[in-house]
Amino acid sequence: MLRETNFLLFLAASLPLILTPGPDMVYVATRGIARGRSVALISASGVGLGYVVHTVLAVAGLSALLQGSATAFLVVKYAGAAYLLYLGVRTLLDREGFSSLHGEGGGRPGDLTRVFLQGTLTSVLNPKGILFFLAFLPQFVSLAGGSVALQVSVLGSIFALLCLIVYGFVGYFSGSLGDILVDKPRVAGALRWTTGGILVALGLRLALPEPR
Repeated sequence: MLRETNFLLFLAASLPLILTPGPDMVYVATRGIARGRSVALISASGVGLGYVVHTVLAVAGLSALLQGSATAFLVVKYAGAAYLLYLGVRTLLDREGFSSLHGEGGGRPGDLTRVFLQGTLTSVLNPKGILFFLAFLPQFVSLAGGSVALQVSVLGSIFALLCLIVYGFVGYFSGSLGDILVDKPRVAGALRWTTGGILVALGLRLALPEPR
């Protein structure tokens, strides 16, 4: 099992990484501003599930395939970029739906299921996230601690839980801000363009080649 020293080091290294704003945190915040607290919390849950998927991939060794195959890496990278662009453009065009979920508890169950899956896909289709789990988690595994796969699974699950807590707070407060501002038509329009633009920018950033 995990050694206490390794576990404490893992927590010390994980928290600064989780608290540093990144694409997933920005995604949850934009969902909160655009759709309200409920949708933001569900989006955070979807992202958390995506991290669990990353953990499973790391344990299964599939992440190593992405690390060793430029083609596979690019396929996942461009799929994730295209999905973020799709969400961004949809937000920009959705004039009526932008504020429809505010003040309604987040919308119908079908809407919330779609939001959850969107959060999961946004996380899963980030190849950097996949490679991060492959490179980060093994650093805190002890060969004397038993099954490596079990240790990686536990660490990945804890990391996902910590992200869910932090992103949940981010989503709650951004959703509260959105609830206040969305009742003002001009502000709502500006928020729609801002949140949609951020998602488009994230998609474009993911699609662009890395600077050398």
